[in-house]
Amino acid sequence: MRKKGAIFDMDGLLFDTERLFRDSWVEMAKRFGQVPQPDFPAAVAGTSGAGMREVIRQYYPSVDPFAFQEGCISHTADVLKEGIPEKPGMRNILDFFRAQGVKLAVASSSGREMILGNLQRANIAAYFDAVVCGEDVSRGKPEPDIFLLAAQRLGCTPESCYVFEDGINGVRAGIAAGCATVMVPDLFEPTEDIRTNCAGIYPNLSAAQQAIESNRI
Repeated sequence: MRKKGAIFDMDGLLFDTERLFRDSWVEMAKRFGQVPQPDFPAAVAGTSGAGMREVIRQYYPSVDPFAFQEGCISHTADVLKEGIPEKPGMRNILDFFRAQGVKLAVASSSGREMILGNLQRANIAAYFDAVVCGEDVSRGKPEPDIFLLAAQRLGCTPESCYVFEDGINGVRAGIAAGCATVMVPDLFEPTEDIRTNCAGIYPNLSAAQQAIESNRI
């Protein structure tokens, strides 16, 4: 085990929730009298705060981006109260890293309340040494700030950390931070620049764990 830290995105990576956000964005478009734009979910995935609102303005210029944003977050939070769908291999890779003495963090663009609530409902909050949310940084993904802060809070250099991500913006942020960035695609396929620059692309967290165990990443 060559890395000292492992930083995980949440939505679409630990939990199968990216689809819930996608559906919530479609619902918001309808509520605001808009035609849902098919490219919007990919463009907004992994963003937060002002960056998210800027994407909303680009695709839906006539809506109030604050109300649109808050509506999606609130709608998704209501759905998540019914249960947190987990991604395959999630608990095994957390157990694996813990056994190896690797420090763990969540770095998600979601709000802190939602992150902590999801981790607690899934009974995995105790695994993590740090939680970084979109509100903790001024620049969201694809900028590297959230992963740089997560590494700092773990007491690790970015280069000594893995980043696990499912989204395009998140993978680009991890690469920009200098972390060994692993993509586990969920709704979006990797682009050519990601294929070239990330440490590995695997169909699920179990396959990523196997690659780490065999020193392929």
